[in-house]
Amino acid sequence: MYKLKIHHCIGLLGICLAIASCKIPAIMQSTENRSVPESYNNTRDTTNISTIQWRSFFTDKNLVNLVDTALKNNQELMITLQEIEMARNDIRFRQGQLLPIVGARVGMGVEKVGRYTSQGAGDASTEITPGKEFPDPLTDYAAAAYANWEVDIWKKLHNAKKAAVTRYLATVEGKNFVRTNLIAEVASSYYELLALDNQLEFVKQNIDLQKNALEIVKVQKEAARVTELAVQKFQAEVLNSQGLEFEILQKVKETENRINFLLGRYPQEIPRDKTNFLSLMPAAVNSGIPSQLLANRPDIKQAELELAAAKLDVKVARAEFYPSFGISASLGFQAFKPSYLVKFPESMLYSLAGDVAGPLINRNAIKAEFFNANSRQLQAMYNYERTILNAYLEVSTQLSKISNLEKRYDLKSKQVDALTRSIDISNDLFKSARADYLEVLMTQRDALESKLELIETKKEQLNAVTNIYRNLGGGWK
Repeated sequence: MYKLKIHHCIGLLGICLAIASCKIPAIMQSTENRSVPESYNNTRDTTNISTIQWRSFFTDKNLVNLVDTALKNNQELMITLQEIEMARNDIRFRQGQLLPIVGARVGMGVEKVGRYTSQGAGDASTEITPGKEFPDPLTDYAAAAYANWEVDIWKKLHNAKKAAVTRYLATVEGKNFVRTNLIAEVASSYYELLALDNQLEFVKQNIDLQKNALEIVKVQKEAARVTELAVQKFQAEVLNSQGLEFEILQKVKETENRINFLLGRYPQEIPRDKTNFLSLMPAAVNSGIPSQLLANRPDIKQAELELAAAKLDVKVARAEFYPSFGISASLGFQAFKPSYLVKFPESMLYSLAGDVAGPLINRNAIKAEFFNANSRQLQAMYNYERTILNAYLEVSTQLSKISNLEKRYDLKSKQVDALTRSIDISNDLFKSARADYLEVLMTQRDALESKLELIETKKEQLNAVTNIYRNLGGGWK
């Protein structure tokens, strides 16, 4: 009769668990949009510069050495590598949950109960040997092995492990994204440094030119051909250019320090070739087709893996609604005297138990976590779609920029040539009193500005090609 009641209770519990399991919220189905336009500018050429290894893409040896140092010493990259290690350890943790927990236990204790209690009265009347009562106080010695195992019926633990593996792969892609951004940032800062060096050189040449013009004006003032106003105007222009020189020197220092920071070292001079900057030719650009971004861009692959992990998290959260099945066992020896521990089988202990547990009432916490997992899944989906859209727009913007910068550079070159010739013409006209000093000043000023803008345009050209290389997914392979 007693056994029958136990069976009824177990059956009733199973029915309750089954009923509770039926009222489980459904997973919000989400399908990400992976479609991209077929081409960037109506070309179907699949040749893509992102397949070029960065050591081959950058031909300047000084720049290659700087990038190589940055990849070894940059602290941000090192931080990302530690994130990969933490993700790898999470895999080990999830793997451990799939296996039984086996341990050993050795213990000793002492217990004294009151004589006028049910336990004390019973112990006092017990004789373990003729004429000898139960020990009081009672000591307890035990040595046993035990094991606990949760049977993964609903794949909850397996899915948690898959999610951990997926996130590990996402951190690897995150490291690749940091790597390609670091390479591009070092290259951009290096080109900026070269541009500043050449701008500084042009400013110095202009200062010499202005000083010569100032001396001519002073002579003409003594000959009463110009007034003191002209002398002061030329003097002010020289001072303005000298101030610009120190402004550029400060920018050079800041850029050098930024490069040293990226390289993970304290300030030191950056080795570089300061000549022939304007003769540098940007690399030829082959953008391939937009669908290649899905395989080449590390940030897109990272977002895709994070989306896959979020979907697995939803399955893990949903499995919490189902009953869990656990098995526990132990085997060992226990006695109140150490000498009795070796008596077999009297001192032997063992146990084997299985249990089914599941939530019946007040499942709000589980529901909340499940709905949060669903929301995180949708967030990951939108982030994935946004990353793809951003990648395409970045490439499209840079392709347009490269085309427009090329046309702008050609026009700026012609402008510089024209203004350079006009300097000599204005000086000759001024000497022959056929042009006033303001025309000479404006011509020199316009020529300097055009040369500085030409250098700036060349820098933007080189940076645009570097950026398109990064935006297409190059640099991390």
